[in-house]
Amino acid sequence: MAARGIASGNGNTAVVVGVLLVCAFLHAGVAESAEFIVGDGGGWSVNASSWANAKRFLGRDVLVFNYDPTALDVVKVSASEYEACAAPSGAKVLKSGADRVALALGPSYFICSVPAQCQAGIKMAVVARKQGRIGGAS
Repeated sequence: MAARGIASGNGNTAVVVGVLLVCAFLHAGVAESAEFIVGDGGGWSVNASSWANAKRFLGRDVLVFNYDPTALDVVKVSASEYEACAAPSGAKVLKSGADRVALALGPSYFICSVPAQCQAGIKMAVVARKQGRIGGAS
């Protein structure tokens, strides 16, 4: 009888381990994020908006803004601030020249707050979805 209990216990252990492995694989797929170099080779520039329109972003993807920090910066703003090209007073201004921003679900808006740069087109809006990237990160 003792042997039967041990065999039964091993069977239960195998099932538990199997379920944990399946959960781990499912979680890995959900937790996967991609890194995007904004503008690819062109960097954070007037072409960033059209670059973003050709991509599909997921929540937790990371945008990397590469630019000359003596000429540009990056500010995350609201939709109305994006339209007005106006960073609010006290906004967090990124100015390292190689800034990394993890996307939350939903829309995100970015502008350059250096005078006249946003008006010239250095701004970008993206929408991060829960799932559904087609073609992978690029």
